[in-house]
Amino acid sequence: MLWVLFLLVAWGAAAVSCVRLCLAAARLAPPRSGLSRETRRAADGPELTLYETAFLAGGPHRVADLALVTMHLRRRLLLAHTGWATVVDPDGRDDVERTVIRAIGPQGQSPIPPVRAAAAAADAVRALADRLVAAGLALPGGAGTDLASALRAVRGAALLVAAMGTAALLTPGREQGPGGSGIPLLVWFGLPLVLTLGCLAIARMEVHPYSSWASPAGQRLLDVRTRAADGPEGDVLVAVAVRGVRAVADPALRAALGGARNVR
Repeated sequence: MLWVLFLLVAWGAAAVSCVRLCLAAARLAPPRSGLSRETRRAADGPELTLYETAFLAGGPHRVADLALVTMHLRRRLLLAHTGWATVVDPDGRDDVERTVIRAIGPQGQSPIPPVRAAAAAADAVRALADRLVAAGLALPGGAGTDLASALRAVRGAALLVAAMGTAALLTPGREQGPGGSGIPLLVWFGLPLVLTLGCLAIARMEVHPYSSWASPAGQRLLDVRTRAADGPEGDVLVAVAVRGVRAVADPALRAALGGARNVR
């Protein structure tokens, strides 16, 4: 009866993972009628600012990266390939830039990783996140991460079902289904496999591409910014906001921001 255990494991993994995916997707897609007037106005209104784009695309650390790159390109900060930041102009142009300058400290020079971490955790970035969540453009507390995790679980369940089916078929004398019904074991294991693959196909059509930070409304606005960044004359700061510091052409600047695993 070992094959029965294999079948139960396959069905259990498929059912639990698919239910988890459905619940995670439901959190990401509230009914349009349930959106507030402010949310609809934000979703249909002006394009995102650079900081809003960075947050929706990559979260608080992307906002910090954008601030660092902006200050470097505008000669208010020097980011050395050795991984150190030096203040050139101590007057920040916004709250995030002022946070970066405070994080560097009174000496005017600091390693980049602690500066980046401090900027990502700053009140200015948290306030930005709260505004985007209130407007319905950003997801509250990790909903997008839950979806990504649920998708990985369904993929894992599909592989597990295939493995359990193979193991059952290799069990001696077990070519038929329960009670000698004449239904091949392949069919019994094929059903949970179809369930998991079907959920993955639907998820790809309905919620892909997805962001760990942007709501569906925010993703629509983010897509507009992404197309602008991919254009022939795309702005480097828009590209950094959308894709992170990997979009920077200067290898020295990439090294400065990526030396301690800062590419996000």
